Amino acid sequence: MSAGVLLERDGGVAVLTLNRPEVKNALDPATVDALVALLRDLRDDEGVRSVLLCGAGGDFCAGGDVKAMGQGGSRTVEQRRGGMRRYRDLAMALAALDKPVVAAIDGVAYGAGLSLALLADIVLVSDRARMAMVFHRIGLVPDVGAWYTLPRVVGLQRAKELIFSAREFGAAEALRMNLALEMLPAAELKPRALEIARSFDGASATALSLSKQALQASLQSDLGAMLDLEASAQAIAGASAYAQESVRRFGAREPAQFLWPNRQPKD
Repeated sequence: MSAGVLLERDGGVAVLTLNRPEVKNALDPATVDALVALLRDLRDDEGVRSVLLCGAGGDFCAGGDVKAMGQGGSRTVEQRRGGMRRYRDLAMALAALDKPVVAAIDGVAYGAGLSLALLADIVLVSDRARMAMVFHRIGLVPDVGAWYTLPRVVGLQRAKELIFSAREFGAAEALRMNLALEMLPAAELKPRALEIARSFDGASATALSLSKQALQASLQSDLGAMLDLEASAQAIAGASAYAQESVRRFGAREPAQFLWPNRQPKD
């Protein structure tokens, strides 16, 4: 494990914390490589039911380490393109993780940091979060899959505006654009993210995996293909011990195995 990424276990939750607070958790090559290795290990770990991504020191991630980029001024186009393979590996490792991924954005999520969060299944933001597709400010283009993910989250025209302008936006706007599911005070952000992630300990790993894979394929598919996939997936899910136990509990009027943790209204 790299010092740039911390891994902690909380029941079935694997908590991955970007841990370079002195540079607002900016991504350097060692941190990216460590994240990729950890995500690949977690995919094969049956004890892990969900993953929580967060940052240390009050920020999520300031993006790529711009100072480190400046040291590579003599690299050729081919060398730069080769160096981007690690960011491709990061995007693919997150996309291939067939377990729920929750991202908790506090402070800044700029550039590749925001791209990283967009690969999560559920994004929560603190009320002090600040986000930006900042790439065009320094003459670069979005990476870590943002050309793919951002239009799917906020729509094509809004994605163009956010990328072209490179402007900053806050938590309330992220909520309005459906980029975030919930906005919370900073002190409540990680506890709420953990509460959601922990809830998946009681869910069907089979059903979650099947649904996540199908939803990722849905925007490149058609209704007929999705209905065919649905039939096969339902047969697999319905044959699981989890589904059979859930049916038994329903008939016996016993508590369900999984319940989404709704937020309690404040007094």
